[in-house]
Amino acid sequence: MTDAFIAVDWGTTNRRAYRIEGGIVAASERGGPGAAATPAEAYPGEVTGLRERLGDLPMLLGGMVGSTIGWRSVAYASAPAGLADLVAAVEWIDDRTGIVPGVSIVDGGQGDVMRGEELQILGAVAAGIVPGDALVCQPGTHCKWATVAAGRIASFTTAMTGELFGLLRTHSVLKGQLMGDVTPGDAFVEGVREGAKRDLAAGLFGVRAASVLGLRDDADAASYASGLLIGADVAARIGAGATVYLLADANLGALYAAAISTLGGQSVAIDSEAAFLAGVTHLWELAR
Repeated sequence: MTDAFIAVDWGTTNRRAYRIEGGIVAASERGGPGAAATPAEAYPGEVTGLRERLGDLPMLLGGMVGSTIGWRSVAYASAPAGLADLVAAVEWIDDRTGIVPGVSIVDGGQGDVMRGEELQILGAVAAGIVPGDALVCQPGTHCKWATVAAGRIASFTTAMTGELFGLLRTHSVLKGQLMGDVTPGDAFVEGVREGAKRDLAAGLFGVRAASVLGLRDDADAASYASGLLIGADVAARIGAGATVYLLADANLGALYAAAISTLGGQSVAIDSEAAFLAGVTHLWELAR
């Protein structure tokens, strides 16, 4: 196989594609439909279009393209999993178009799954920006917390932190109080501390009570409520002195970094795009 290829990070709502030559991004394309907006029968045409624009090259597709809402449901690699395990489980649509599997775990009758995050985690490890034994957090709609051991994803947990905040903001009794911006200021930190020690469900109703009683300005309510949720999430995963490697965009990364610091840990920010590119490039080198 050639050393030049196209890598696609195909998420639920967004898509990013890269032409990679000799480990370097030679061209890229952002936009295009996410997996949720792409019927299975439309993928061949989308892939052909990417090749027309980025080059007639082999292609590796990661993320939700391999899920039940994607092109084809690809079986997960079982944790513990490293890049070699992903390579072994790539599903080839044809001799030059492969879908990268996600990773699954079953522990004590409980299961969890990830798709797309595995390339970022293992890429960061392969690039040497995350150590082979580490705790990694990927905030988002569904926040992933992964334990890396000996360079492999050993275990992980998914928390619906972001989705819960979105639902509260649009469909709950609190929606009138949660229209403000979320910033990692005093109200957010107060929420983190409360979320780490208080009944979360009661704490959330306290947002409504504080508004009715004039105990908190509604402009701070969204930050406080976000702090409650993120504080509960972080407190369940770390102890004092823990180091967390954060794969996140700037806004979410700042919130999680503030929460981790408030609860006695420290965080290291990692560029998630660079991590994906490192992961898919190392995977391609193993697959060639």
